[in-house]
Amino acid sequence: MSVPTSSPADLPAALPLVSVVIPLYNDARTLPACLEAVAAQTYPNVEIVVVDDASTDDSARIAERYPCRLIRQETNSGPAETRNRGAREARGEIVFFLDADVGLSPTSVASAVEQLAADPQVGSVCGITDKHPLLPTTKVGDYRILQSYYWRISSEGTVTPWFSALAAIRRALFLESGGLNPALRQTEEIDFGVRLSATHRIELSSQVVGRHNDEEQLSGLVRKLFRRARLRVPLYVDHRGFMRGFETRSRAVAALAAAGAVASLPLALLSPRALPATAALAAGAVLADRGFHAFLVRERGVGTAVAYTALHFAAGAAVTAGAAVGAGQWLLSPEFRSLYRRQAAAAASTDAATTDAPAGRP
Repeated sequence: MSVPTSSPADLPAALPLVSVVIPLYNDARTLPACLEAVAAQTYPNVEIVVVDDASTDDSARIAERYPCRLIRQETNSGPAETRNRGAREARGEIVFFLDADVGLSPTSVASAVEQLAADPQVGSVCGITDKHPLLPTTKVGDYRILQSYYWRISSEGTVTPWFSALAAIRRALFLESGGLNPALRQTEEIDFGVRLSATHRIELSSQVVGRHNDEEQLSGLVRKLFRRARLRVPLYVDHRGFMRGFETRSRAVAALAAAGAVASLPLALLSPRALPATAALAAGAVLADRGFHAFLVRERGVGTAVAYTALHFAAGAAVTAGAAVGAGQWLLSPEFRSLYRRQAAAAASTDAATTDAPAGRP
């Protein structure tokens, strides 16, 4: 593996150093492909900062074989603190956050830098995960990759969510914005996106692309979606709506209808009289998200699209169930209602103390 060898004297004066910050936790399988893709970038002024969050596999030893700066955390601190640590340790004017299971296309860093330079009101440029996996995956993993790709490519432009798996941002702005909230898990990047969007635009760009691997087992995917939906409820209530440009009304309707179809299926199997209602809910779910289902047919054919539709229904049911549980928790728990307000206040009170001090994904 080789990295760009241009010295500072060889580089244009206006070409900023980009620190590619890779949070690492038990990513031994995908890390080599990730690092090799960074090394193949057309942008010449890059440093690679890998922050190992106390991995228990060979991830850190693999990273040592590559020309990167490896920072080891003594204890597991979670994804937010791991990325914060990388940003604090970075030397670049721009930080490009990259998950260790993502392999960048060769021009992604150059494109992100160009877009940030073109408009000072663009606070961050987030990338779109490709419709093909980084490494061979399961059917569940393939469905999830296609679903992530379609939702993002169809949402290209200005958005509210921030996607830390593929995100370029000026280092000073990231630190001034308070960074990611270490107290949050699964929703820390959504929280950061809301805060950043108050002052700057977040652009979702198809010029920044990476192949990745996602959840490969249905149980893991369902747990993740349920937890994220539950924890987002207080944030949605505080801001009176979904995340702009990504979570659309039609997608919410599709998830609700899919959940209804899944919930009513046992009754329909026991009583044929209930079958029309279940069929109507299933049809409504497909119609509300028909663009995605047509995309599945084009990409994988009718047979696979039908199987992936069943997975999509399970995902919609998990999201709906998580949101329902979150709504109940919001009604019953003042502590849960104030989750993001409380954490924001805590982050603001400690920001001055932590910005200049080194500190670091489950």
